[in-house]
Amino acid sequence: MEKIESIQNKQVKEWKKLLTRKGRKKQQQYIIEGAHLVEEALKANASLSHILIREDKVAEYDHYISKETVLISTEVADELSDAVTNQGILAILNINESEESLTLKKPLLMLDEVQDPGNVGTLIRSADAAGFEGVIIGKGSVDLYNPKTIRSAQGSHFHLPVIHADLYDWTEKLKQKQIPVYGTALDDRAVSYQMIKTPKNFALIVGNEGNGVHPDLLKMTTKNLYIPIKGEAESLNVAVAGSILMFALYR
Repeated sequence: MEKIESIQNKQVKEWKKLLTRKGRKKQQQYIIEGAHLVEEALKANASLSHILIREDKVAEYDHYISKETVLISTEVADELSDAVTNQGILAILNINESEESLTLKKPLLMLDEVQDPGNVGTLIRSADAAGFEGVIIGKGSVDLYNPKTIRSAQGSHFHLPVIHADLYDWTEKLKQKQIPVYGTALDDRAVSYQMIKTPKNFALIVGNEGNGVHPDLLKMTTKNLYIPIKGEAESLNVAVAGSILMFALYR
């Protein structure tokens, strides 16, 4: 079994680059961390390149040892970890995205410039729980493979397709197929989600934390929705609002 002890190791330097969006895009790989995520990846038969186990954790994680396993020192584990305290197990996965994986037989969630990794991860997790077919992450949003996004999604990205694509192209494509696209907005043109009866397949767009869905995109939608607020809060967090709408609209 290969063992790497130095952070100066060439492979470690390449893996370290996966903590950046530029590095992930160039290498078409990303890092996951922690026993739960590694377990979810294995269950989903994800495209796995390496499993990295800290040398002092071999006994604890011996059931993960395979031909892809590399033992690493504590120093290397700390170098590759995004967590305050790492669990001693990480994995390198290959990025495999395919628009063909979306059959359009169930609802889609579309993210327009959602920039907080926790919000994106939570929305992916909620889409999984609500039974949506997939998630499309638009330009300007934080990417799926950001370590904080992955941690927040808790492995749900292994359960449904998540792709990065142009939301304007997809909105037009869905409309051509007679699939309704619902935006989210707080202006006078929007209607309460309670007034809408949705079909089995539709798309829901949620937007940027501060500015919402881009006005040009809202002009393309079938209808724009809002959630009536009974209390004094001005608005809801995008992950909360998106989660409410996904469960309410897809029954």
